[in-house]
Amino acid sequence: MSNLQGKTALVTGAASGIGLAVAERMAADGATVMIADLNAEAVKAKAEAHGFLYYAVDLSAREGCKLLVEAAEAKMGGVDILVNNAGFQHIDPIESFPEDTWDQLISVMLTAPFLLTRYCWPHMVKQGWGRVLNVSSVHGLVASPFKAGYISAKHGIIGLTKTTALEGGPHGITVNAICPGYVRTPLVEKQLEDQARTRGITVDEVVEKVMLEPAAVKRMVEPSEVAAMIAFLTGPDAGLCTGTNWVMDGGWTAR
Repeated sequence: MSNLQGKTALVTGAASGIGLAVAERMAADGATVMIADLNAEAVKAKAEAHGFLYYAVDLSAREGCKLLVEAAEAKMGGVDILVNNAGFQHIDPIESFPEDTWDQLISVMLTAPFLLTRYCWPHMVKQGWGRVLNVSSVHGLVASPFKAGYISAKHGIIGLTKTTALEGGPHGITVNAICPGYVRTPLVEKQLEDQARTRGITVDEVVEKVMLEPAAVKRMVEPSEVAAMIAFLTGPDAGLCTGTNWVMDGGWTAR
């Protein structure tokens, strides 16, 4: 495990799934952790169970992003490690994709990571050290049907990662994107049902013929595996790792 004693970490979308696993790992490695989530009851319960600080926030609102970082600064003195993980899926053909859902999805999954990075940046620059981890997806690299908003946002965050990595390098700040395949989370469980409805097939067929068909390793990614990758990228052995897409897709993109 890396030594994060004295470091602070802010993890968004952390009431469950990847975000919660990352927060648990950061805390185990010694960091002071604040978790943020839209679900006020869930984020409070997880924080109290694990000893995290917490903040309930709607990241689709720009003011919410600002208030979150202000709260982190007030409670932790600043954010050393930012993990942009919050997001959601929406499955629909392009001709019926709701416009308001598009706006909300882009706000949460692309605008919010930009704003949170921007607001955390001065503290990282001042101390000459920072880590930004953007949870993208294999869908930040390739496309699948019925996910116009999600895939657009995930591709966008790859560009944000590369640009901020170039700007952060002279200040000791690294920025990386994590690109997993399908991760075993509540979000993906819901997506199974949505995909089955949209495609007119069973949930089992979605897993076999859609989710895992392109991969060489026929299993989902575990949240703890994503957390382990992020732990490496915050550690002392990853100081030269920046502006990179860390792919965890079971060989999906090897084709």
